[in-house]
Amino acid sequence: MTSTVFITGATSGFGEACARRFAEAGWSLILTGRREERLTALSEELSAKTRVHPLVLDVRDRKAMEAAIAGLPEEFATISGLVNNAGLALGADPAPKCDLDDWDTMVDTNIKGLIYATRLLLPRLIAHGKGATIVNLGSVAGNYPYPGSHVYGGTKAFVGQFSLNLRCDLQGTGVRVTNLEPGMCESEFSLVRFGGDQARYDATYAGANPIQPQDIAETIYWILTQPAHININSLEVMPVTQSWAGFAVERPGKA
Repeated sequence: MTSTVFITGATSGFGEACARRFAEAGWSLILTGRREERLTALSEELSAKTRVHPLVLDVRDRKAMEAAIAGLPEEFATISGLVNNAGLALGADPAPKCDLDDWDTMVDTNIKGLIYATRLLLPRLIAHGKGATIVNLGSVAGNYPYPGSHVYGGTKAFVGQFSLNLRCDLQGTGVRVTNLEPGMCESEFSLVRFGGDQARYDATYAGANPIQPQDIAETIYWILTQPAHININSLEVMPVTQSWAGFAVERPGKA
């Protein structure tokens, strides 16, 4: 039986790299994305290698997600893996300067979109049973605070705890859950965060030798192809050039 993976946010970054990696291995793909033109082009390209079912939708739209998953063709009905990749950060300013709309969008995408996809696909993953795998894209921002992380880091902390809780609820089903926590990665994700500011994007990664989307895709493929009796609970990945900052200390009395 051909394995099938459901990848959210497949039109750029980690999601697109995952689609390419799993297509190379012959997995059937269910790909979601908001940008129809990109999703169509990617699906047509990868269709030369494997079966692809594109779903143009926003993971924040619960009704659209419900309808799309309920309407999956029979050949895509059994899901082997779910890659909850769709997510974003908006802005890196201090909390008092942030736009509440940006905070809403991050919560709706990083938390609600992820739980919609998970809950709606759980029956199919459980039906697959042993070896079925959920990979949730967390972040080191869910573990380590830094200025400008505020709601983004909070949403990724949720992803980490949700992943652990899922493991408890899914015991006995054979379904595995991993929280994958990347550090500095170079992708369109950061360009979105900086509002399209290419100069700021370039300065962020200059000389840093950051992780690339292909690195994360290879890691996710490795997680999904581990022996069925192994669960990777969480995996934190950073480039060698990145480490942890010291604690910030305010010194108001110092000249």
